[in-house]
Amino acid sequence: MCGPFGWGGSEPTSPREKKHEFFVDMTCEGCSKAVTRVLDRLGGVQFDIDLPNKKVFIDSEHNVDTLLETLKKTGKNTSYLGEKSAQ
Repeated sequence: MCGPFGWGGSEPTSPREKKHEFFVDMTCEGCSKAVTRVLDRLGGVQFDIDLPNKKVFIDSEHNVDTLLETLKKTGKNTSYLGEKSAQ
């Protein structure tokens, strides 16, 4: 999983970044590695994976459609759950 900070700054996200919550039908560690792989390839994201609850939390300036399409590349059932406060 990615750390909370970018390039050594004290703030984990810029004011323009939004934290989004997605459902991804992950059943094992391999599934979460697939999510990590596609998000790392996209770049410009910071994320946390909650495997037991099948959720992915993403901080990014990318729009929701881009993030959703990227997550769908895992081949898993994926849906957008909403925007979360960055706290």
